[in-house]
Amino acid sequence: MADRFEFSPFEKQETQNIYSKLKEILSSSLMPGDENKMRAHLKRTVEGNAVHRDIFGLNPILCGLQTALIAVEEIGLRRDAVMAIMLHNSVENGFISVDEVKVHYGEAVARILHGLQRIGDLYKKNPVVESENFRNLLISFAEDMRVILIMIANRVNLMRQIKDNDNDEARRKVAEEAAYLYAPLAHKLGLYKLKSELEDLSLKYLEHDAYYMIREKLNATKQTRDNYIANFIKPVEEKLLQQGLHFHIKGRTKSIHSIWQKMKKQKCAFEGIYDLFAIRIILDSPIELEKMQCWQAYSIVTDMYQPNPKRLRDWLSVPKSNGYESLHITVLGPEKKWVEVQIRTERMDEIAERGVAAHWRYKGVKGETGLDEWLNNIRNILETSDDMQVMDQFKMDLYEDEVFVFTPKGDLFKFPKGATVLDFAYHIHSKIGNTCTGARINNKVVTFREPLHSGDQVEIMTSSVQKPKQEWLNIVKTSRAKAKIRLALKETQVKEGLFAKEMIERKFKNRKIELEESLMTRLIKKLRFKETSDFYRQIASGELDVNTVIEKYLELQVKEQHIIGDNMAQSADGFSLQGNTDKNVDHPSDDVLVIDQNLKGIDFQLAKCCQPIYGDEVFGFVTAGGGIKIHRCDCPNAPELRKRFGYRIVKARWSGKGSSKYSITLHVVGNDDIGIVNNLTSIISREEKLTLRSISIDSHDGLFSGNLVVMLDDTSKLEALIKKLKAVKGVLNVTRS
Repeated sequence: MADRFEFSPFEKQETQNIYSKLKEILSSSLMPGDENKMRAHLKRTVEGNAVHRDIFGLNPILCGLQTALIAVEEIGLRRDAVMAIMLHNSVENGFISVDEVKVHYGEAVARILHGLQRIGDLYKKNPVVESENFRNLLISFAEDMRVILIMIANRVNLMRQIKDNDNDEARRKVAEEAAYLYAPLAHKLGLYKLKSELEDLSLKYLEHDAYYMIREKLNATKQTRDNYIANFIKPVEEKLLQQGLHFHIKGRTKSIHSIWQKMKKQKCAFEGIYDLFAIRIILDSPIELEKMQCWQAYSIVTDMYQPNPKRLRDWLSVPKSNGYESLHITVLGPEKKWVEVQIRTERMDEIAERGVAAHWRYKGVKGETGLDEWLNNIRNILETSDDMQVMDQFKMDLYEDEVFVFTPKGDLFKFPKGATVLDFAYHIHSKIGNTCTGARINNKVVTFREPLHSGDQVEIMTSSVQKPKQEWLNIVKTSRAKAKIRLALKETQVKEGLFAKEMIERKFKNRKIELEESLMTRLIKKLRFKETSDFYRQIASGELDVNTVIEKYLELQVKEQHIIGDNMAQSADGFSLQGNTDKNVDHPSDDVLVIDQNLKGIDFQLAKCCQPIYGDEVFGFVTAGGGIKIHRCDCPNAPELRKRFGYRIVKARWSGKGSSKYSITLHVVGNDDIGIVNNLTSIISREEKLTLRSISIDSHDGLFSGNLVVMLDDTSKLEALIKKLKAVKGVLNVTRS
């Protein structure tokens, strides 16, 4: 059987002293039977072997009483908080349940303990506490403001008790948490005195040499500093008394932590810090005269000592979001030393010392964050009553639109309410998001659609075969995830498009069919695809068969050859062929092309990729079937043809002009103004020897772009037409396809 828990003589005496103090302070708020029930409970825990010393060897019952005294004396908490503090260790050990606490001590005590339990569960997830997110999560989990205040009181007490402990590793961890987590929380809540103590003790345990160096130098200069403060205060006191003000003045030395931070920031030695102390003038003033009397004191001080206007801090007109009110000025005192003077009232000083638990008397200034709004709500509640029990009905709804979740390593991320596992995956990395298949939330497997909840520990599961899908955009809530999904979908479409395009080109080549981009573009539109990428995506996915596309392509090719009539001379009979292209030739009655040397009886076609017309510089290309296609010299395909098939290039030139008309396509871009299409078509209709065959225009975001297919007889007519179209108001550009 384990040894029964024993109190040391010192612990017995200390326990009795603190117990008596608490009993005296809490007498008005305790309920009948509270004291007897608590004494009986603590006795049962000891007898039932449910009390064990912690890692530092501290007595948990004594620590509870010490924490309760801090919560009562320095923060202002009362009965419910003290009961929760004393019962917390028993609840943690399973000696008593929260439901049992509710029956014997009331709902408010049970609620505080439930909040402490939830926060205990968070700690078991090994969180990285050095983050604003974790502080916010603690507050959102607390449910009741007193949970956070108890945690701060507990950490202050622990930091006090471990000063002589030799467990350096555990002490370092406690000190780091105090610096990163509890001191900032105390600052947020306006508990400046406790915040400074946490910071100083953290520095003492984490940077021992720096702490003792500053402390020794402060002690060495204390007498000089006290004399200076006395000399500075004396004439100010006389003037304030003459004005009939009620007040007291004290000199406050800066905290060791604050001095150390200034030394690091200014990169100077201790001797380089000139404002080691501040003078605090605390007025006993009626609430309706507070501001007036503070500014009256300001006027007296600045009349006597030259102020530095750049160092004026007015938190009277607009208090800080945590309720802090004061007037800070820096003046040039005796011996030409700058001295900070703080002017405030007794009420303001109480708020500065005791934070949110002080008796707020003013409407809060709305802050920028959820925490600021929460603090303002507390002020509004407390301003209606001096009774701390009004907090029993106070229930936080802080951060109701946010959730905080952990990674397996304890990192903490914030998301909007409704965010899913997929949002979490994309927050970590795009690659993780793109391959996400689900997650383990608190060791339970869920889909990537699962909503996140505060306190969840999320481990993402991935698969190399997983790919982003369009419907994922409806699952995620964060703009960051949506942007990454859109980018991934776009990259996938590009890859699929290239793959599908290569597949089509390979199939065309195998069947010895020449692929013309312009004809393929028209086919894609004919197949009712708004975007070329959609066409290639369906090819890549197999929804659209390549062989079907080829058949449709051939059908369109035959159909367009009949309509366009670009096979203007079915044989070489229509041409006057000569042995040398450089020699003069006769001009026959119709257009004539002189092709290479002594070639007769050769069929030719005008290439649809560049649509040459009379007047263009051209060349011939011998096709696989033995026919010749006539291309413009500036045809987009010309460089590739010359590079790969130079041996199949033949010379060609126009040698005469006849009555033939040629089909050309003009690409027009402009502002989508009313009547723009009518203006374009009316110009074409007025031109002689010019026919509009088709027009197709798309409009988007105030701009239009489209193609005009016209029939005309030579390049001079084409140039004139382009010039007239460009002159139309709203047209930005006209180019020949």
